[in-house]
Amino acid sequence: QVQLVETGGGLVQAGDSLRLSCAASGRTFNPYAMGWFRQAPGKEREFVAVINWSGSSTYYAASVKGRFTISRDNAKNTMYLQMNSLKPEDTAVYYCTAGQSSRARHVSEYDYWGQGAQVTVSS
Repeated sequence: QVQLVETGGGLVQAGDSLRLSCAASGRTFNPYAMGWFRQAPGKEREFVAVINWSGSSTYYAASVKGRFTISRDNAKNTMYLQMNSLKPEDTAVYYCTAGQSSRARHVSEYDYWGQGAQVTVSS
């Protein structure tokens, strides 16, 4: 089992920045690809970004590419999501997740999930 805990959410204004962290514990953190998903009220959970186990490969949803940066520090068992130029449409609960493949883009392809962190962007 891998336990994931997100921190760093909050209320910001449009154009501001925010950094989410995801701390992992339990089984070895390194072999897993790590990702971020988000879910806005009344909408399905959607893919945001993923990073492979070594941190050498990343992939982003078109809606966040160029504004968000995913990274990980395996020595600290922690993953990050740096969010810049935030927009009101980025408002959602952000979930940290771990899975077998960095090619995974769907909820069903991931094995472990955090409890979520609320990000609210006001206009």
